[in-house]
Amino acid sequence: MSEVEAKIRSRRRLAVLIYAVTLGALATISAAALTDLRSRTRSAAAAQAMLDQLERRGAAHPTADAVAMSGSPLLEGPTLTVAGAALQQRVSSAVKKVGGEVVSTQVELDGPHASEGFITLSTNVLIEQGAIQSLLYDIEAGMPYLFVDALSIQSPQAIGDTANARMRVELDVSGKWAPAK
Repeated sequence: MSEVEAKIRSRRRLAVLIYAVTLGALATISAAALTDLRSRTRSAAAAQAMLDQLERRGAAHPTADAVAMSGSPLLEGPTLTVAGAALQQRVSSAVKKVGGEVVSTQVELDGPHASEGFITLSTNVLIEQGAIQSLLYDIEAGMPYLFVDALSIQSPQAIGDTANARMRVELDVSGKWAPAK
């Protein structure tokens, strides 16, 4: 074999080596790009799922403009006792609407703001965590005008799946009553 043939073979080997290294580098870059693309696709899918969940929540909570503002802004009833019963019925129906359970209620006809015409209802309910916001919105957004004066939430004592466990919620709700004239 002559010296020229040896140089040609050497250059061919070098060309094949460069070609193999280039192919390997391109394959590595392509694999990294595909991995990055898959990761971004998963992130986009997770973000879309979160957005869908938030949109479903938004549909469950009507805006203040969508709430029917019919009825009197004051608690109705010919007597203070009847107005207190109307307040109790209004709060109990709001609790049941969100899937909660009323444990106890107490109407305070002679509470701290009774001289100003306010009736206060102290109530204990069992409710899922996700429904608390809907309950508060329902109570305060509609008619008659009701105000949540105090709110105390106790998390479930159970160990395990506490996301679906019911929470004990104590709330004081007040509304103004004006005697019929």
